[in-house]
Amino acid sequence: MNNVPPMPLEEAQARLLALVEPLPMEHVDVEGAIGRYLAEAVQARRTHPSADLSAMDGYAVTDANLSGPWRVVGESAAGHPFSGTVGPGEAVRISTGAVLPAGAKAVILQEDVACANQQVTLTGEAPEPFHKHIRACGLDFCQGDEVMAAGIRIGPAQAALAIAAGHKHLPVSRRPRVAVIDSGDELVRDPETCQPHQIPASNGAMLMTMAHALPVEAERVGPVIDTTEALIGAFETVPMADVIVTSGGASVGDHDLVRPALEAWGATLDFWRVGIKPGKPILVASRACGTGRQLIVGLPGNPVSSFVTGYHFLLPLLRKLLGARDPLPLRFPARLGVPLRAHGGRREFLRASWDGHRVVPQATQDSGALAALAASNVLIDRPAFAPAAAEGEEVLVYLLQNGGIA
Repeated sequence: MNNVPPMPLEEAQARLLALVEPLPMEHVDVEGAIGRYLAEAVQARRTHPSADLSAMDGYAVTDANLSGPWRVVGESAAGHPFSGTVGPGEAVRISTGAVLPAGAKAVILQEDVACANQQVTLTGEAPEPFHKHIRACGLDFCQGDEVMAAGIRIGPAQAALAIAAGHKHLPVSRRPRVAVIDSGDELVRDPETCQPHQIPASNGAMLMTMAHALPVEAERVGPVIDTTEALIGAFETVPMADVIVTSGGASVGDHDLVRPALEAWGATLDFWRVGIKPGKPILVASRACGTGRQLIVGLPGNPVSSFVTGYHFLLPLLRKLLGARDPLPLRFPARLGVPLRAHGGRREFLRASWDGHRVVPQATQDSGALAALAASNVLIDRPAFAPAAAEGEEVLVYLLQNGGIA
């Protein structure tokens, strides 16, 4: 397999996502479903609004063509509708969100009338058309309408929609169980005790944080020393994990033992090496576990490589398990704030800052440069053999912050 050329990114992502289906469905209360994905389409159990409502404060009348006067015969407030019928020459004081009285055809804004001694006279403009300030029954949706499709993520607006549609609970896939294992003799868990020949084990915390951007149950194991036995032992401590993600040991060095440890543990390698920079030595494997299967995603040990491959593989995998309709991250165009040189033979993701108008790569693109990564809010997608690009040219970028990471 060492002689097989690295796989293109999209092919590798497709192969990874083809290995899994959304996890079993459960019903949770709407507030508990925030951040999760709908396992089934949701139909409205009620019509919304369920009656004609006023969109403004004013007066409900039968005919807005006349200048009045109209005699005020009552009031309709939100939650307290007028019980009678509005007739010719009559008006009902009405507030925003209140039910339109029977017989009313229009709402005249309160700032367009003068009211004295229970008499209302038009002083401004009548509504055109008549129903301009009326929210018709069923304007938003009707009972039986599909209001949300399967696979969409539930946020504040979707939660409000579900409740307005009459739902107290929503169908979602259960939370994936994720185990994060970082390995390497040089790693120490406590950064305050790190010696000069050691490195703080930052990847585990980084990947845990990345996973927790989605509604998952995650635990961290390690750091684990560089022996096959230690790695197998770490795998065996997480028998219920749906996904095991490792960091480090996925390459071809003498101390890169994740592949042989996985094979000795009984896992089957699906693919290894993807044609991207940073992150080439990523691997994906699977192993039968009880009635299901565990997926193992082996990420490189260099922190930026681990982050980029986590972004492109771990997060889409977790979204697919959660039932996302579109699990892959989205790109959008941005204009360069500086020129870029012609690119080499591997697709590269440049860490960069985008201010909403122009995008500028970080000066340092080393795969171990965490400061440059932390200062970035986008990844520039630089194709293999891309020609030089001038300042102002468009490039495609992936959003990392303001919600893009999840």
